[in-house]
Amino acid sequence: METSCTSSNQKFPPFVIPIFIVHQGCPHQCLFCNQRSITGASEGMVTAQAVQETIRTQLAWPRRNPSAPVQVAFYGGSFTGLDLERQRELLGAVQPFLASGQVREIRLSTRPDYVTPEIALFLREHGVGIVELGAQSLDDRVLSASGRGHTAAQVKAAVACLKEEGIQVGLQLMLGLPGDSPATALASGRRAAELCPDMVRLYPCLVVSGSPLAELHHQGQYQPLTLNRAVALAGRLWLIFKAHNIPVVRMGLQPSDSLEKTVLAGPYHPAFGELVLSRLFFNQVRAKLSSRLFHLPHRLTLAKADESIYRGRGNANVKRLVALGLLEGVETVFSASQARQTVQLAAVAF
Repeated sequence: METSCTSSNQKFPPFVIPIFIVHQGCPHQCLFCNQRSITGASEGMVTAQAVQETIRTQLAWPRRNPSAPVQVAFYGGSFTGLDLERQRELLGAVQPFLASGQVREIRLSTRPDYVTPEIALFLREHGVGIVELGAQSLDDRVLSASGRGHTAAQVKAAVACLKEEGIQVGLQLMLGLPGDSPATALASGRRAAELCPDMVRLYPCLVVSGSPLAELHHQGQYQPLTLNRAVALAGRLWLIFKAHNIPVVRMGLQPSDSLEKTVLAGPYHPAFGELVLSRLFFNQVRAKLSSRLFHLPHRLTLAKADESIYRGRGNANVKRLVALGLLEGVETVFSASQARQTVQLAAVAF
């Protein structure tokens, strides 16, 4: 029987103020990595003054939901791999905004092998509430083949250190790495779920220009997942985390002009997450419709907010259901009051 983790979802999604420290604090060159292509940011030294100016500017912007908590997020690089004084300088720049209540917490990303009990304590004392760990995989052979430079055991230890200090933990997992397979990816997902992270991000491995993986791909030594297989695999992982009550907060890299220009191969799609959710929802609706008594008319009720993923891109899901004969005699209703990702099917009296 699968265990369920405790969800720590906030009432409102946070308003995130991003600070990019591209490649800083990370001496490793993973095979898949070229952060400048991924983020579109240039590799420069971010100053404390620049951090404060960015925060002031974005706090002044009108926000859709003023009640949403504000996070300052340090993206890129490995924050805790920076010199301790450099970490103190950047975190210190946020302290006045934490003290005034304008910012609720700090979020950062780092490598699992750059987290120790001492580092976790230091982060908590400086207002860090969330740390995302670039685990990528929990299979040591895949980690080695990808040049990660850390082990699955170090991921587990890092999660424990952060949780001990009351810091929320996010895990970033990558699908289709060198040496990976659907079986190892699913096994990694199950091991990750057992660690009960507060959130997960799923990214398909892409071949981007300027990365060592680009050369391996050019030589024919690496073949990325197809888009269809990546979507299917991400969906199976999503179900694993859902069963453990762990939210998957993102699937697929954030689209950007610079990323799209540098992707050489791999399952890139600007709406990758929507493709995954649409596939999952199609399977759910198909199973429900297949169970009905076909001689009776039925009403299919879905959440209004799910209409897009129900229909699929280009109305593909509806066309498939029609081709399968599953919508014959079925009235489809979209309700604003129904919970998302739920399906109700009821026979309608003559």
